[in-house]
Amino acid sequence: MQQYFVPEENWQAESVTISGDDVHHINRVVRLKAEDEIICSHPAGHAARCIIASVESDAVHATVIEWLDNSVELPVDVTIAQGLPKGDKLDLIIQKGTELGAKAFIPVQAKRSVVKWDDKKRHKKKERFEKIAKEASEQSHRNLIPEIKTILSLSELIDESKQYDVKIFAYEEEAKTTNYQSFSTILQGMKEGQKLLVLIGPEGGISEDEAEQLKESEFSPVRLGPRILRTETAALYMLASVSYHFEELRWNECQQ
Repeated sequence: MQQYFVPEENWQAESVTISGDDVHHINRVVRLKAEDEIICSHPAGHAARCIIASVESDAVHATVIEWLDNSVELPVDVTIAQGLPKGDKLDLIIQKGTELGAKAFIPVQAKRSVVKWDDKKRHKKKERFEKIAKEASEQSHRNLIPEIKTILSLSELIDESKQYDVKIFAYEEEAKTTNYQSFSTILQGMKEGQKLLVLIGPEGGISEDEAEQLKESEFSPVRLGPRILRTETAALYMLASVSYHFEELRWNECQQ
């Protein structure tokens, strides 16, 4: 069933109005009509099964059939702070990271980031990322759309990190040591409802100076297995690991 995220102002008690680009999607892409059913999601995280009452050129009106009480959000809030990569890799990270359950994304201008964004590019990129996150949330039937935060420097990220319960960064040098700290060790010490901040470096990784600065600010360096991962793979590895640990593994334990 097709899902659409609808702004709060478009909800009226037991009815909802869909506007904007989603109207074109309903009219021209999936070609829905009156009496077809859809899922409409409220910004507060609630979702409802609805039946379309009418389809117009600039709006789609629907009536709530029932409110759904299922949640597919991760038991812990995971924010991915991603060092700016080259090309369109961040598009992929946000799309797949949204499908895997990330709560928010923070682009980070790291020391080894090759690309630089001016103010105009930052605005355009943020708009693009928000669209990608919305579409990926609808495709994966998320309850919420991940927040795309403003690009930060490392020092700004450290200031921002004070609101998180657990802070880690993937560090290539950690993978080379024998006395390393694994990501699984971090997850085993976490509880449901906590907020996790994950920093991934750009293609060149995190520099030694940055690593020391992060450690001084209570970020823990972690190893992501024995292999060195590409920057666009690391965030997805972490999110999949969180899902397995908190959703699949614990669910299986409860069934035994």
